[in-house]
Amino acid sequence: MAHTRRNIILGLIGASVLGGLAYVSYRPEPVAVDLHTVERGDLIVTVDVDGTTRVKELFEISAPISGVALRSPVEVGDIVVAGETIVARVEPAEPSLLDARSRLQAEASVREAEAALAVAETELARAQEEQVYAKTQYERASTLVDRGVSSITRLEDDFQRLSIANAAVAAATARIDQANGTLERARAALTAPEDAAAINAACCTGLVSPANGVVLSVDHISERPVLSGARLLSVGDPSELEIVADLLSSDAVRLPENARASVERWGGDPLEARLVRIEPMARTKISALGIDEQRVDALFELTSPAEERTGLGHGFAVFLRVIEFEEPDTLLLPLSAAFRTENGWEVYRAVGAAVQKVPVTLGRRNGRFASVTSGLEAGDQVVVHPSDQLSDGALIVERIAF
Repeated sequence: MAHTRRNIILGLIGASVLGGLAYVSYRPEPVAVDLHTVERGDLIVTVDVDGTTRVKELFEISAPISGVALRSPVEVGDIVVAGETIVARVEPAEPSLLDARSRLQAEASVREAEAALAVAETELARAQEEQVYAKTQYERASTLVDRGVSSITRLEDDFQRLSIANAAVAAATARIDQANGTLERARAALTAPEDAAAINAACCTGLVSPANGVVLSVDHISERPVLSGARLLSVGDPSELEIVADLLSSDAVRLPENARASVERWGGDPLEARLVRIEPMARTKISALGIDEQRVDALFELTSPAEERTGLGHGFAVFLRVIEFEEPDTLLLPLSAAFRTENGWEVYRAVGAAVQKVPVTLGRRNGRFASVTSGLEAGDQVVVHPSDQLSDGALIVERIAF
């Protein structure tokens, strides 16, 4: 009897061992996954773009006359005061040397102008004599008319002759002025270079700064010939900066009025900026991939204090994160956890040692997260980057990060 009971016990133990081995052999292996805990937070949707700083009021000083710009009295970075600091000097151009033929022609022009002046003076003298005679005749006729000896017709004729004589004197005077101008122009062509240098020294034009600030650029340091309107240098106040960003037109139209922006990658802590305006006209620009894009400039005003952006100057590169949409205290889901199915968006939610496929409704999203309006609650754990090995009810084990 005792022997039989022992055999039964040993058989039961053997059957249990064999059953356990069979269960272990056929039980599915759990899938290693990365889990993320769903939490509430602020969802911020941004438009990221590169930008360039520039001085708000940039003044470019140009040559007012054609001549020679002397060596620049200022250098880049010099502080200037409006209406006081001389930033450039320009002298009129010196006349070129005359060859033998040109000099003979110029001398002949002078003699010709002198002769014309003499003729004009002679004509003036004759006109003045005729004017005196006509005036005398008119006065005599007027006396005779008053006495009743002469007729009114004779008085009118004498008055007409006097008027003609007065006009002839005026014309002769004008011809003298014209002859004097011609003579001066002819003599100017014979001006010697040494005389012109003295005149130019007296006529040197000193240009003063139109605004307070610093010298941002000098086109040429050394003395050089310039034409009227040629740019000499630029002046501005680097403490008054704005940022211009090159946006896709489709991104620009989504930005709200006075949109806030974070200025990064300029060499210091992030700064704050505000959208001022978007230019009304876009332009076609070819991207690095060879695609035609419509892009438009957006201007931003730096709102951070000047002492927080020490060293930031004109033409510096920056990176902008412009806030397009902001939703505070919302349920945030990593985009890497959601996947598309026929029924819409779904996720794998961890339930104990297994996962459950859960449909979710997503709202606005940025590059990393999306807001969840239904399907999950704060504290739920979801699988990020789910693999094809997962299915509804599959066993999982959390991957340990080293």
